Amino acid sequence: MVHPHQTPYVTPHILHKNYAQAFDNEFHSNLIGRDLEYFSQAGFDMDRIQLKRNAPVAQLYEDAIRNEGAIISSSGALINFSGKKTGRSPKDKRIVYEETSKDDIWWGSVNIKMDEHTFEINRERAIDYLNTRDNVYVFDGFAGWDPKYRIKVRVICARAYHALFMNNMLIRPTEEELASFGEPDFIIYNAGQFPANRFTKGMSSTTSVEINFKRMEMVILGTEYAGEMKKGVFSVMHYLQPVKFGQLSLHSSANVGMEKGDVTLFFGLSGTGKTTLSADPNRLLIGDDEHVWSDTGVFNIEGGCYAKCINLSSEKEPEIFNAIRFGSILENVVYNPLSRMPDYDDVGITENTRCAYPIEYIPNAKIPCMVDRQPSNIIMLTCDAFGVLPPVSKLSPDQASYHFLAGYTSKTPGTEDGVLEPIPTFSTCYSAPFIVLHPGRYAEMLAERMSKHNVSCWLINTGWTGGKFGTGKRCPLKYTRRIVDAVHSGELLDSEYETFGGFGLQIPTAVEGVPREVLNPRLAWADKEAFEREVRKLAGMFQKAFKLYESDVQESVRLAGPRVD
Repeated sequence: MVHPHQTPYVTPHILHKNYAQAFDNEFHSNLIGRDLEYFSQAGFDMDRIQLKRNAPVAQLYEDAIRNEGAIISSSGALINFSGKKTGRSPKDKRIVYEETSKDDIWWGSVNIKMDEHTFEINRERAIDYLNTRDNVYVFDGFAGWDPKYRIKVRVICARAYHALFMNNMLIRPTEEELASFGEPDFIIYNAGQFPANRFTKGMSSTTSVEINFKRMEMVILGTEYAGEMKKGVFSVMHYLQPVKFGQLSLHSSANVGMEKGDVTLFFGLSGTGKTTLSADPNRLLIGDDEHVWSDTGVFNIEGGCYAKCINLSSEKEPEIFNAIRFGSILENVVYNPLSRMPDYDDVGITENTRCAYPIEYIPNAKIPCMVDRQPSNIIMLTCDAFGVLPPVSKLSPDQASYHFLAGYTSKTPGTEDGVLEPIPTFSTCYSAPFIVLHPGRYAEMLAERMSKHNVSCWLINTGWTGGKFGTGKRCPLKYTRRIVDAVHSGELLDSEYETFGGFGLQIPTAVEGVPREVLNPRLAWADKEAFEREVRKLAGMFQKAFKLYESDVQESVRLAGPRVD
């Protein structure tokens, strides 16, 4: 007799090809048995579909290769493709307008209203599609490492690739936690292969990504880009943490010192160096993207990382490069069909190539990803292509609120077609696409926590010096790293400061290892008149962008921004 957990004693090449699949069927139907009533009530045809709950990584590999055209890369990662959509679809994101959350949501171009009836139609459409699939994958996991504030998330999808992605991005439950998982707090119905009906009220395309806070559900139609699930969970936490738990959710990375145990939060938009600078050999990584600053400390929301792969190399980013192994997913990455080696420089599919991997694949990750200690420093990163902002400034509490609300960086020529000179980008709270509440609520909570715990805040510019893009040069990474080290050592707290005119910023007169003319951008510019023109120009851009928040902030915060004389 062959026991269910034993491979029959036969020569490997004549092992019956369906033995593993037959065992999978029995295993998964037994595991999901006590939840059958829930799935039946939700509209799933339990007589037809096969549910695979928290399937092993190896089985998800097999199914993705067998059914989805995935391949295994030379390093062991799974390479899969998201189809037509290779990035998020912010214009197709909707939030249901209902009585429990309507007074809290910041309605507008980011959070577009959807009525409850349309949500029900799309939800039914998603479940109807999932009922046509032979395999439906369920992944139950957690969002938030602190048990006091975590939520239970259930993902229901039709692609093994999506199940593996969320296996990496959510916090994976132990066997005991899975056995006692119970009712989820939030459910994602991912029927992304199936389009939305464009003639349904409120639909603007065949893509729909929608969240219902009353039902605590998310429905995805018309896009197979896995990042929609990740950011959907973040949007829910961005709502729940302040509203339900009274905690501050943040789009930031975070690390902790090995010796002093001091915690630093890093804010920054794409291209500012957030991932690079938070990966420090002398510090442990709490997480690279989404965190909550709680009453007791800081914790990561996610169980993994979703890193960009464009131009990735073992020399530049060895931690990420080496994390791409068995269990990781390479998304939309071009590969050599002979060697199965990924080509990270090839953007033939998209520039937004990605890798999703469990955070424990990073050697200096802090597991569990939480610390019971308040932050000591906040670093706000910007890449100023106008060559105006200093490489480091110490911000007052009002200035910190101002720059947090502004969320400034700049796009540079070459990043997009038609960009001929630097374009300012203002993304409020460094997370505009994922903002759920009014930005002022997050800024107010940040200011309160900074004041209560005496947290230092620094604005660090990783952009151009000695001239704007095209004439100056980008601040060398070695100088930026030296500045960050000076923040962590406390060296900058004891420095002498001078005021940087126009922006009213306090900048250190000396930092060991960083030239004086780099610290004060006015000294680095040969053409002083050109410098003053750029200062006035950028200050004007700040003022124009900040008008959106002026009526909702204190006068002291409004006055903390740059002035145009």
